[in-house]
Amino acid sequence: MLNFIIAMAVIFGLMIAWIYIQQAARNYAAKHPEFGAMKEEGLGCGKNCGCKGGVCEK
Repeated sequence: MLNFIIAMAVIFGLMIAWIYIQQAARNYAAKHPEFGAMKEEGLGCGKNCGCKGGVCEK
């Protein structure tokens, strides 16, 4: 049972740390526009078929 609680705490801690890292990257991008916009994971062209007019080639 202790291992389960430790594992849950570690996973929760990693998730919270990732949220803080993303926020820090957004803040940095906002303060330094000369480097361009922050690239969000899973967004933008190439992740779905919407970039090619809605038609996917498989």
